[in-house]
Amino acid sequence: MEPIVDVLRLAQFAAAFVLTGGALFALRSLPAHGPVSASALGWPRTLLIQSGAALALLSVAGLIAQTAIVAGSLATVFEPETVKAVLTSMDMGPASVIRALSALLAAVALLFMPSRAGFAAALALGLIATASFAWMGHGAASEGPGAMLHLIADIVHLVAAAAWIGALAIFARMAFERRRSPENTQAFHNALEGFAGLGSVIVALLIGTGLVNSWFLVGPAGLPELVTTPYGKLLLLKLGLFIAMLGLAGANRLHLTPALKAAKDDPARTAAAIAALRSSLILEAGAAIAVLAAVAWLGRMSPITGP
Repeated sequence: MEPIVDVLRLAQFAAAFVLTGGALFALRSLPAHGPVSASALGWPRTLLIQSGAALALLSVAGLIAQTAIVAGSLATVFEPETVKAVLTSMDMGPASVIRALSALLAAVALLFMPSRAGFAAALALGLIATASFAWMGHGAASEGPGAMLHLIADIVHLVAAAAWIGALAIFARMAFERRRSPENTQAFHNALEGFAGLGSVIVALLIGTGLVNSWFLVGPAGLPELVTTPYGKLLLLKLGLFIAMLGLAGANRLHLTPALKAAKDDPARTAAAIAALRSSLILEAGAAIAVLAAVAWLGRMSPITGP
């Protein structure tokens, strides 16, 4: 059952991050009005509705799978005593319920409000869903005077990751636009160029909160164990994948995005620039999925130190 829980956690992370980061991207990086606004394009709304609905279902499935592990068998999951214990005595129960309800409400909001108000509602609800993951890992397990700092750092880390991965999903969809026009090509470039500032903030937040979390979960005394324990090795793998994502994002920002701008009056060069961006975004998305898989696994492992 443990591998199923890990897969469900990975899928929940992906759905929540696309919902939250995608809603932020639609509000911030796409035009508010016109043919390439999020509302006019249609597909951003559809993608986020699908992500919200998927997250709601995955949250319920994940709770059932985790409860089966705690209860000892799938047959006892729905017994009243088990349900009561999970919902009142374990953080994962209320966190999963809140996440499922928030995701479902986000999907409903977008379904009935195909305007910026719908995306704003989805963002607010997505932030709640994303923050709820802190109560499913080590972030909410710390005790003592630093417990609140660890929890806040974990939540900020999750939100920053969601902003990056959600934007990455939208960028990838824009790169694979079938009906390419000068308008959506320009919107693609503008979104890439406009994301640079927010991207820098995201990276700074990820590094800062990552250091805080590492202090609680590894600590100075635990540094030698990074290369000798399964937890440490997986954490180093996650760090390596993050560095790879940084390199790819840097290449997009410094080389591939300017190349797209320079090629705007030449269809052949524009096609080549977009093809290069597609390849880079695919690699970055692959690294992101691997990072989420590592996070899903790390959440069930005992850290080197701390809780």
